[in-house]
Amino acid sequence: MSQDPWAQEPYGVRFEWGPVGAARAGGHGGALVVVDVLSFTTAVTVAVERGTAVHPAASRDAGVALARRTGAELAVGRHHVTDDHPWSLSPAALRSAPARARLVLPSPNGSAIAATVEDGVVVAACLRNARAVAAWLRDGPVTVIAAGERWPDGSLRPALEDLLGAGAVLAALARHDEESPEATAARTAYESTRSVPDAVRHCASGVELRTSGFVEDVEIAVEIDTTGVVPLLLDGAFRRS
Repeated sequence: MSQDPWAQEPYGVRFEWGPVGAARAGGHGGALVVVDVLSFTTAVTVAVERGTAVHPAASRDAGVALARRTGAELAVGRHHVTDDHPWSLSPAALRSAPARARLVLPSPNGSAIAATVEDGVVVAACLRNARAVAAWLRDGPVTVIAAGERWPDGSLRPALEDLLGAGAVLAALARHDEESPEATAARTAYESTRSVPDAVRHCASGVELRTSGFVEDVEIAVEIDTTGVVPLLLDGAFRRS
């Protein structure tokens, strides 16, 4: 049987984009590393640091059903946070809100990817924990998935912040001889960027959040290697590994 070229199977370290990329390149064993810097995986690191188990959900409706089934708190949109319900996709809000045992955190990008994985090792990575994730990963195949964003028509928009977050993990892996060309390109993008924090602040996604009043969310997202937490998907929720 001929190999699937989209699976990057000859390589031990792979890189792809979005949910389709996760299914094609990540569906062949090993670890799947989901990167959604602004903001799902950054929010997951903040919540898991505080002892919260984070359940991914692909949509608000799926999240409502999941929260009912698990008894978890359901996060709301950033603009719908209240004093009585301060849990949202905002890392800054999660850092200041009372910690909950379980939180359902819907998002159409990183959370949606994690929610559709049926088996295997799934880890949430961002700039805050890239080095810790790389140190935790074993010798088997590793597929790093940049979640990206969505254009209004629903198509994938490759997002610079996720390329850099993925590149940070790949750089810290130090398994360059096993990389696919895609993984090498992502790593090189990270290594050749003079100031990763400034790039994230001033890329399209960073500008969108900052001009919408969520400057602190961006500042938390550009904390480089500030946490050793490695959120691992276990029994449907990200927990400290």
